[in-house]
Amino acid sequence: MNTPIISIVGKSGCGKTTLIEKLIRELKKRGYHVATVKHHSHPGFEIDHPGKDTWRHAQAGSDHVVIAAPDKIASIRTLQKELTLDEIAQGIQDVDIILTEGFKRAGKPCLEVVRGDKDLICNDDQLIAIATDTPLQASVPQFNLDDSLSIVNFLETNYLSKSRGNLEF
Repeated sequence: MNTPIISIVGKSGCGKTTLIEKLIRELKKRGYHVATVKHHSHPGFEIDHPGKDTWRHAQAGSDHVVIAAPDKIASIRTLQKELTLDEIAQGIQDVDIILTEGFKRAGKPCLEVVRGDKDLICNDDQLIAIATDTPLQASVPQFNLDDSLSIVNFLETNYLSKSRGNLEF
């Protein structure tokens, strides 16, 4: 059984992160386990703080730094090449759905966030729905940006029920 991956895409500043936060909250209310993957298109980001132990480990040359606590774990790896979304997803376990922010070229179903602008950035064959503040001419379902309930209903009907074995892929 494959975990569904839905990419939330849109132009910079359109509200992707805000929508993802709302979707996560609603999915969690319904009892789903959710993973998220944020695509950062530029090399070299830091999630650790200078001077902290894990930062010091990485600065000393560790290729894979893991910090583990009783309630969470984080991992930072040095890569020779950018991993594909499928390669990243292989390392994510025990979730019902993976929401990505970005990855519009990964070939996954995309929900595009559009604010005011009528130009879509997603390929037609990947576009499954639109969250917008402006009605658009499109052949896919459209939802209001603030209607996370209806968007999650859509995801549940079309993707989550499939991953739980209720429907076939």
